[in-house]
Amino acid sequence: MAYSDEQLKRIYHRTNGRCHICRKRLSLCNYGELGRRGAWEVDHSRPRARGGSHHGNNLCAACIACNRSKQAATSRTARAREGFKRAPLSQRGRDARRAADTATGAIVGGIAGALVLGPVGILLGGAAGGILRNSRDPDE
Repeated sequence: MAYSDEQLKRIYHRTNGRCHICRKRLSLCNYGELGRRGAWEVDHSRPRARGGSHHGNNLCAACIACNRSKQAATSRTARAREGFKRAPLSQRGRDARRAADTATGAIVGGIAGALVLGPVGILLGGAAGGILRNSRDPDE
């Protein structure tokens, strides 16, 4: 199936420019360029052979090696072979996860600080918890 430039950009950015199976960095301009650095293809998360569709939610960017070795397996199976449980997040997804992690860390840190240091600990623990929680990789 032929994809428009807009469709390719949307598919590429869904996983923040990374292969959704092995997380290798891809190059937007090297779509379908076998042998080029960061070359990639559009992968059907649920393969067409297993009833998958061409709907946007079923399409992901995958490096050529991963896409071709995956064959008729599902993306979940292919990612499990690489040691991952989910696809990398888009930039918007990463930002949302980071904001949620910061808020959660601040709340937990504030509660812990209150238990240990009282009222002053709420502020100190909240700030420390927000900073520490924000430092983790949102794709994990």
